[in-house]
Amino acid sequence: MHPLRAEAVRGFAPWAGAAVVLTLGVLLAGSSARWQGGWAETAAELHNSQLIVVPLAAAAGCWQGGRERRRRTGELLTTAVRAPLTRFLASALPAALWVAAGQLVAAGLALLATWPYAHGDRPHLALLPADLVASAAAVLAGHVVGRAVPSRLAAPLLAMAGYVGLGILAVSREGSGRHLNPAFPVGDTSVPVWWQPAAMAVWTAGPAAAAVLAYTVRRRTSALLPLAAATAAGALLVQTGDGLWHSDPLARRQVCDTSVTPAICVSARYSGLLPQVTEALSGITGKLEGVRNLPVRWEDRPGEPRADEAQLPMLTPLGWSLVRGRLTDPEQYAREAVGSLQVRGDCLEKQLDARVLRVDDAVQAYLAPSPLQKALDDADARGDEAHRAELRKRLAARARLAAMSDGERRDWLSAYMAARGSCRPSEVPAL
Repeated sequence: MHPLRAEAVRGFAPWAGAAVVLTLGVLLAGSSARWQGGWAETAAELHNSQLIVVPLAAAAGCWQGGRERRRRTGELLTTAVRAPLTRFLASALPAALWVAAGQLVAAGLALLATWPYAHGDRPHLALLPADLVASAAAVLAGHVVGRAVPSRLAAPLLAMAGYVGLGILAVSREGSGRHLNPAFPVGDTSVPVWWQPAAMAVWTAGPAAAAVLAYTVRRRTSALLPLAAATAAGALLVQTGDGLWHSDPLARRQVCDTSVTPAICVSARYSGLLPQVTEALSGITGKLEGVRNLPVRWEDRPGEPRADEAQLPMLTPLGWSLVRGRLTDPEQYAREAVGSLQVRGDCLEKQLDARVLRVDDAVQAYLAPSPLQKALDDADARGDEAHRAELRKRLAARARLAAMSDGERRDWLSAYMAARGSCRPSEVPAL
């Protein structure tokens, strides 16, 4: 049996690959609510797990590199006919390939887990090849350390040093080093420029290849070639800086349901959720039918909405309003949507007249009643006379709005919506 095949089938390498699959499986399973159901979130979670995978890969390579010393067969191997580089690759390459294969298997399983719940967009695979190269390179570099450092503690210490080093670069907000970090954290709306993964692969593979050549070949100047390539790639990454990433155009595009008023728009990344969101808001849009002065649409974009728009409750980050392609609490989602209709510019609550607050409360109770309102009512009912008096006024305002005829209520709500952005109590219709 060829030595490379023997190492790949019977040696430590398969266990290293299995360790990567198991580690990634545990990490991804524990955070599944925040990525399962979004292609971009899945890709970001897989890439950000490099903070764990790269040190683990380096430790696996280091442990494999120290195997001959532990077996006391190092001197025997030096008498072999094969060249040092060949012997090195026969031992290190299977582990590197198995680690990369384990990471690829875990990524495939994560993509399969996302597929049934994805509601738009497409799989994001741009960063995966560079991540696989970085993990394989970490195995080769760790193998060199394992051969050079005569200690059983070298592997765990290398893993700890790698984790701390990558973690410091990951949380760093300044400095050029963060752009050289193979575990640089990315957001779900961040897209790399087309050449960034290739440059990152050269940057991570170059030093590992240089270390292998410097350790195994007599002409150590041969290590200068991969080192020069890595230096060029690193310089390109550093000089480009934040320009390496741009926002996903799909995240800025909206998909709308214009059959209702206001229209309901969600991010094109989750276009398949539009029927679900429309259904959640159907009770509100039904009650607002025929009302004038409404916003043109509910929009689902970061930042402040335009003057003729209202902010739809954000579907992201996953794990809160949206888990595995389903709204976790459609009623709460609808209540938050009503709250966006009632935003009064930059007014502070203490600046709002008590009568205006009672009017807002009545509209909230009519469009989307909240359990919080009942909790406040119960608290005021147990309070002093001032609180009980305020409760009676609130209940009376709700009752007056509910008792109006349909036409009268539409007219009143039209006047209310005309003053939705006003801080002046005189412009808010009375109840």
